[in-house]
Amino acid sequence: MGNSDEKHDAERQVAPDSSPGSTDTTLNFSQEFAAAMAGIDADVSAEEQDAIAALPSGSALLVVRRGPNTGARFLLDADVTTVGRHPEADIFLDDVTVSRRHAEFLRHGKTFEVKDLGSLNGTYFDGERIETAALSDGAEVQVGKFRLTFYASRHDRVRAKSN
Repeated sequence: MGNSDEKHDAERQVAPDSSPGSTDTTLNFSQEFAAAMAGIDADVSAEEQDAIAALPSGSALLVVRRGPNTGARFLLDADVTTVGRHPEADIFLDDVTVSRRHAEFLRHGKTFEVKDLGSLNGTYFDGERIETAALSDGAEVQVGKFRLTFYASRHDRVRAKSN
């Protein structure tokens, strides 16, 4: 096993036992491996993983990955969540690269989409400029110089996979 694979693989430990030929096996998983199993990027902190795991059905979380507010988290739990430089925006992003009324996150039952509101610099979904886009878990949305990662409720992901 190479060094690069070690952090993603389970570590096997054999506990001593007095019975000949008997072994007790304990598996320990790294945080990166556990995140991969949960369908979450390995660069998500333990605190962010807890916040994502606690999301109720029908909600989602945006985490700022790049920009002035790196690390900030925004809960999507309404049918319409506005984003912009206007102080009354639900998600206030204070930077000149963000329009006053830049974009909206729309909830349709348990799914979400992002919609650009005719902003000057545009809204990007996984690197492509969009007018609207359905959001999938782990997708990146760019608003101005802010890069946000979208995380759906784990409850909704489990139900979607089982259907």
